Amino acid sequence: MAAALQTPNTYRSLHRLGVVCGLAAGAWLGAAEAPVKFVTLGLSPVLISFVFVAGVFVARWTLPALLAGTGQVMLDLRSRPHLIVWAVLAGALWAVANTLTVFAIRDVGLAIAFPIWNINSLVGVFWGWLFFRELRAASRREWMQVVVAAVAIAGGAVILAGAARTASAAGVAAHAGAGIAAALGAGLLWGTMYVPYRKAYLSGMNPLSFVTIFTLGEGVTMTALALGFLGGASGLAAALARARPALFWLFLGGFCWVVGDLFQQYAAKYIGIGRGIPLSNTNQLWGLAWGALVFGELRGLSGAARAWVIAGSATMIMGALLMAGASASEAEQACWRQAVERECRRYGLRREEALRAQRGEFAAAEPAAPRRRAGDGLIVLAALGCFAGLALIARRQPLAVHTGWMAALLAAMLALLLAGGSLLWRRTRFH
Repeated sequence: MAAALQTPNTYRSLHRLGVVCGLAAGAWLGAAEAPVKFVTLGLSPVLISFVFVAGVFVARWTLPALLAGTGQVMLDLRSRPHLIVWAVLAGALWAVANTLTVFAIRDVGLAIAFPIWNINSLVGVFWGWLFFRELRAASRREWMQVVVAAVAIAGGAVILAGAARTASAAGVAAHAGAGIAAALGAGLLWGTMYVPYRKAYLSGMNPLSFVTIFTLGEGVTMTALALGFLGGASGLAAALARARPALFWLFLGGFCWVVGDLFQQYAAKYIGIGRGIPLSNTNQLWGLAWGALVFGELRGLSGAARAWVIAGSATMIMGALLMAGASASEAEQACWRQAVERECRRYGLRREEALRAQRGEFAAAEPAAPRRRAGDGLIVLAALGCFAGLALIARRQPLAVHTGWMAALLAAMLALLLAGGSLLWRRTRFH
């Protein structure tokens, strides 16, 4: 049998890192969806998704430039050019899935839609097992833990779907079927999107490099969707003009999404998609908190539907945490190593370099990272300019919110950002 991918101490260290990154991802991914509530004010779901993706596009270039520099990103891409097409494909899947989530939020609300589309964790677990040897050679106990967790996640989705159909609030029950279908479609696409993720990280690619190219696929796909649904360039321009006061908040939501996605990428890299994605899917807890505590969504539901929402969310969260807690044995890590070696043989990569990347390490003999370029600063300044320009035209939207709960959730998000970011820096230097 092949040797373990890393020593027990190294794996435990990286498992803890992956768990913290997964929790931080959940907080930021959940909060990023809050501005999408503007769909209830009459804004087009496609327009909301387009502006959201614009914020994502800016963030996916700004954060890598700030943390690693574009020189490092370009070096990473030149050494692994085969991953460019995979990153573009992942971006296209993400753009379509994100648009479906806006329709889902419009039809069944944030608190209900979030847990339903988080079936992506089940899809990710299946692809991880099928393509990347995750859970191979796992013990019976580990398999039982995963199976129980999978049943809990699927059962929670069924409970939430029932809550949507029995909702008594006006405008919810009438469109519950369409909202559930949109949320399920988003979950299927997002679960499949993790296949390119795992290919990238088995090959040793830095998550900061992967998300930079990822944005090309999502930008092109989202632009095509917006032009098609909104009546061409003139229709898109008119829709943007009508939504000017809300653009800043949607753009900010996209930026926050990328912060969460980066944490999710590191979780997937170090503990696999079968564990990292379910853990990041605690974003459903944050989605429920924003929907119920900040926007008061549960006030419009009957007592029975409210109980279903709480029970379904709790069931899915417990399932996700149970799955994430199933740490890989040495035998399973040996299977991971076989997947790494397969990718190296297929694409002509250096085996030892790819294995070191799985541990977040650099070899002493490797050349130093490229020096930062002047363009890195320009990218950051351009992003600040975008925010400043949109902030000048932003206006408070007629959406009732509970400011006390909002402040509490934002404080928790910042605490997780500091904890996860500092741990990543100390352990990996964002490699």
